[in-house]
Amino acid sequence: MSHAPPASRVTPLDTDARIVIIGAGPTGLGAGYRLRELGHRNFVIVEREAHAGGLASSYADDAGFTWDVGGHVMFSHYAYYDACFDAMMGDEYTLNDRESWVRMMDRWVPYPFQNNVRYLPKEVAFECLSGLIKAQTGRGGVAHHSQARNFGEFIDAVFGEGIARHFMRPYNFKVWAHAPEMMNKTWIGERVAVLDVDRALRNVVLEQDDYGWGPNNRFKYPLRGGTGEFYRRIGATLDGHIRYGRSLVSIDPASRVARFDDGVEERYDALISAVPLDVLVRDIVRGAPPHVRHAASRLRHSGGHMVGVGIRRPCPSTKSWMYFPEDNCPFYRVTYLSNYSPHMTPDKDRFYSLLCETSFSEFKPVDEAAIVEETIRGLERAGLLEPGERSDIVSLWHRRVEYSYPTPTVDRDDILSVVIPWLEAHGIYSRGRFGMWKYEVSNTDHTLMQGVEAVNRLLLGEPETTIGLVYATTADGREAASHERSAHAGSGEKRLTEPKPVADAGDREEASLSEEELGVTNRRG
Repeated sequence: MSHAPPASRVTPLDTDARIVIIGAGPTGLGAGYRLRELGHRNFVIVEREAHAGGLASSYADDAGFTWDVGGHVMFSHYAYYDACFDAMMGDEYTLNDRESWVRMMDRWVPYPFQNNVRYLPKEVAFECLSGLIKAQTGRGGVAHHSQARNFGEFIDAVFGEGIARHFMRPYNFKVWAHAPEMMNKTWIGERVAVLDVDRALRNVVLEQDDYGWGPNNRFKYPLRGGTGEFYRRIGATLDGHIRYGRSLVSIDPASRVARFDDGVEERYDALISAVPLDVLVRDIVRGAPPHVRHAASRLRHSGGHMVGVGIRRPCPSTKSWMYFPEDNCPFYRVTYLSNYSPHMTPDKDRFYSLLCETSFSEFKPVDEAAIVEETIRGLERAGLLEPGERSDIVSLWHRRVEYSYPTPTVDRDDILSVVIPWLEAHGIYSRGRFGMWKYEVSNTDHTLMQGVEAVNRLLLGEPETTIGLVYATTADGREAASHERSAHAGSGEKRLTEPKPVADAGDREEASLSEEELGVTNRRG
């Protein structure tokens, strides 16, 4: 096959170009929404499920509870995303104060963990502070985070032995289901690299609380229907362009034809795909050269078990979500989903709901048949279900998600540098949480905007700003790409109230999504 010019210099498509979009999750919906906005009509979105939303879908059970696929909240970097949310939801949303905690050693530790170690047993608090001081003064196992070769070494260099052993390493393995040494450090960025040792010491000695993401931090959430309601409404605006219940079978990049399981074939000028990148190259794209197939085969991911527990009691807490590093429970995070909106349960005054997330991989197997019971036992051990409360459980919801987290392995960027340009040279634009495989830009606002920006590039010739790829042609004629950290990487939450004085306020700069998944935040003042 011939090689096209570098993707960064692609000429905008003709006004009548046929665009095929695979997947009606945030990426595909963002692409379709932008196409319709630009007046482009020659496009189709193909979705294998019977509804829009993808991994951002929500489900109502027979008992009257609504469940999300993971703990989604509405944070945004983008004025475009905010305008889209306003257009779809109007005033039908809630504003929620963010209240996060860490559960360990039979106690609740306020978030961020490293600023509140005074809540731990004294010997553990000392171990954490001592290790932190050694790490930040270059006396740890890795002298400086810049010398770290992977995420594991980064943890040791930044946080020190105590925090690493008691929280960072066990928690992150529970989240990612991969050893930290298998993961790169670039997905984190440099923002968590220097922690405020004085602040940590002061909080212990003066017995001060330090809520890094406290009540100043607020997030939006649809009033009814869960997170998925926002995406359902976008899908409704694209009526006539979405084909549900149809799965992609193959793509012939030479003829630019996509074939589906019902026998329908679609000729395309450009194809935007949110299919997991490893599956796309291995099972769907015909004729990919060996070096591309081999690269894609090295991508790693984790899956997740989402277990919802609906309880007939008034909600006992104002918490948003909680982190669980210990092995007395299978889940790494639990969300009081009923605190997000009064319409997530049959009756807000009589019921509440907990959404529990457990990861799995070949390195962290989970017994699917036992996960619901293990989740309930874990809730009891963690103190979230009180004695006798099991009998008040009125709803149990379980959904296995095969692709939950795209693992940022040490070689991930090298893999993407080979695979993404080859696909784009043949008119295939892989975008989204698993299409681009960049966890640091895979929040729902990022993924919707990846679809929007792909369309802007294809029709208007505008550069994409979210994916963080810089394209080039190698000496042997192959398309390749280098990486730069996207300015949009992170959670993107906006402060909706004026900051309080430093002693009371949360971060003045926004914390990043990677910091959220680390379970710590470096508060700046």
